[in-house]
Amino acid sequence: MSSHSPEVSRSCWSCRLLSGGALLFSAGFVYRSARTSLHRGARASVGTALQLAFAAGLAVWGAVVIIDPVSKNPQKSTGP
Repeated sequence: MSSHSPEVSRSCWSCRLLSGGALLFSAGFVYRSARTSLHRGARASVGTALQLAFAAGLAVWGAVVIIDPVSKNPQKSTGP
């Protein structure tokens, strides 16, 4: 049984690409289902707006996972 440190999982390009891609795919699925209900002539409701906002959040989350801006800008410790 091996334990993976957070450093190893963050540097795994294929892991980030797979999970970020899955999030982007799910964002597209949620967006498409919300847009389909609008194209059928249904009025825009609060639920549809929430679906579109949720899809945007998933898309941003997927992009952040793929880009990984945290590892590119490490915080400097200022020490006590």
